[in-house]
Amino acid sequence: MTNALLEETIKAGDVAAYLRRHPGFLSDYPELATLLTLPREQGAVASLAAYQLQALRDKNSELERKFAELTTIAAENERLMQRVHDLNVAVLRANTPEVAARSVVARLSEDFGTDHTRLVLFGKFTLPPADWLVLEPEGRSAMPEFADFLGHHEPVSGRLSADRLHRLFGAEASHIKSAALMPLGELGLLALGSKDPDHFQPGMGTVFLKMIASTVSAALARIQDGA
Repeated sequence: MTNALLEETIKAGDVAAYLRRHPGFLSDYPELATLLTLPREQGAVASLAAYQLQALRDKNSELERKFAELTTIAAENERLMQRVHDLNVAVLRANTPEVAARSVVARLSEDFGTDHTRLVLFGKFTLPPADWLVLEPEGRSAMPEFADFLGHHEPVSGRLSADRLHRLFGAEASHIKSAALMPLGELGLLALGSKDPDHFQPGMGTVFLKMIASTVSAALARIQDGA
């Protein structure tokens, strides 16, 4: 078979696949190592061994970077878990409906770095007025801006539309650059607002938001029962 026919028959991918299956190939044919052209994106390469060593170092650096990133995420998750635990304890210690509601809002503001909190309650709740409290006796029908959100029963985070911001935060709406919304079943919804556009981002994990929503829902159920 001529060289031309060989070049048409054997593809670069076939050669690469063969070498992967036979990593000791150059040990059997060491003279070929001097004929190979090695990548030079990272500067001059003195030998195949040096190139392989550099490749391993680069891979190790990438693994260390990923490990550091995962460690940071794990530490932040641990802090969030502690804050959710503290929220649960605060609700359990509350001896009146008003104290329970105020404990929830205080913890969310202090421990979760939110600038504004809005607790929207549907139906009849006997709570004293507060700047963080929005009562909607008519329920969902009084908040058409949130119809799709309430229908999905899942927390969302990121930037809200102007009409939603105004409905929740009123005069403070222009200061809210990112927010997290948590449905509370048939009881209402919880909104956390931040002046930082990156504080609540689309796609951020919703596990902790769901845990917070469950705690608040349990507190509201106690309020409704007059516990």
